[in-house]
Amino acid sequence: MKSIAVIGVGYVGLVSGACFADLGNHVICLDINAERIANLKQNILPIYEPGLEELVERNVKAGRLSFTTSYAEAIQEAEFVFIAVGTPSDVDGQADLRYVRMAAESIADVMDHPLIIVNKSTVPVGTGDWVAEIIHNRRPDAPEFAVVSCPEFLREGSAISDFMNPDRTVLGSTNKDAAAKVAQLHLPLRSAIMITDLRTAEMIKYASNAFLATKISFINEIANICEALGADVKEVAAGMGLDKRIGRFFLDAGIGWGGSCFPKDVKALAYMAETEGRHPHLLHAVMDINADQRQAPVRKLREIFAEDLKGKVIGLLGLAFKPNTDDMRDAPSIDIVHSLLRAGAKVRAYDPVAMPGASALLPDVEMMPDPYALAEGADALILVTEWNEFKHLDLARIKTALCAPVLIDGRNIYDPQTMAALGFIYRGIGRGYNGEGVSESAC
Repeated sequence: MKSIAVIGVGYVGLVSGACFADLGNHVICLDINAERIANLKQNILPIYEPGLEELVERNVKAGRLSFTTSYAEAIQEAEFVFIAVGTPSDVDGQADLRYVRMAAESIADVMDHPLIIVNKSTVPVGTGDWVAEIIHNRRPDAPEFAVVSCPEFLREGSAISDFMNPDRTVLGSTNKDAAAKVAQLHLPLRSAIMITDLRTAEMIKYASNAFLATKISFINEIANICEALGADVKEVAAGMGLDKRIGRFFLDAGIGWGGSCFPKDVKALAYMAETEGRHPHLLHAVMDINADQRQAPVRKLREIFAEDLKGKVIGLLGLAFKPNTDDMRDAPSIDIVHSLLRAGAKVRAYDPVAMPGASALLPDVEMMPDPYALAEGADALILVTEWNEFKHLDLARIKTALCAPVLIDGRNIYDPQTMAALGFIYRGIGRGYNGEGVSESAC
């Protein structure tokens, strides 16, 4: 059993802490937000992640997982300190490292024995060296320590599975002994372990996210071309994915990527490149395509309703940036809502878990109790988030409830032929359609 402190109880910190505890380690999670810690002590989690509540409760009861606001308490027995705080985008796209700095300074203030400090947060290349410098400058007499980069590759909605069954574990450090000790922590996961230098490990995270974002923007670009040429992007993607060099993952056309990782990480990588005099044309194109793709559902509605959305009641099926999470950070739904409101539409929405958080972000959106109430009297629906429950709706009931049978499928979860047979005016992304609009007799 190892003693681990985790700083930050967001998606990465709380999942990592609970999983390390479940592997038999003693873990104490720290956050400076006293309310969050008080809630966690009562098993009230700050985030929604499938299976996490049960995992936290089990390990708290077993005495392997605890929570505190005190750095002195967290680090007192720790051998490893994981920094898992937020690194949001600054106004120019640069990663904001204020929370990393605060964590490094606070560690320096209380450390009284050798530590291995592990950067779990996604941080700009060179941050590991910077963290070491902060600690040295604040505590010239600090006990021996080493900094290791261990970037996370957790997907919201499947974070526990991703932690316990990783494709790889990437470690970077100038201290190979320290990296080897962190590797030992991860041996029970039985994944490939790559040990490299600090800067390379940090870059692997950014390059990975930028590549995945590029794949999504690429297939969305292809989807738009498919619409113009009469091809079906789902079939195109399936055919492409059979090529082992390409693969099927991240080739689902839709209304773009969002969340806490891709938007800020692509921006941050572009910023780092430009700071060094490089010209990341591809990264900028990836971001531009994604921004434009979020407007696709509104463009389709304008086409159907002859450019006039004023007074139209539009319902959104889903708000979170992806299913199985309540995360609204940079969600495509936000841009869609704002565009609809600017066009004079009235917007309502339903999401299985994201509505409490979304209400504060989108005060002009009426939150509905279920999909059928959402559809009642609406002029159109937009499928924004591909929750499983939306795949099993009584579509005939939905059609009857709608004022006009218009459904924009932003995630291509429905079959166009089936929707046509049910009498819907249906638009997917890159799937083709017959060009019909709404008759003047529609209510």
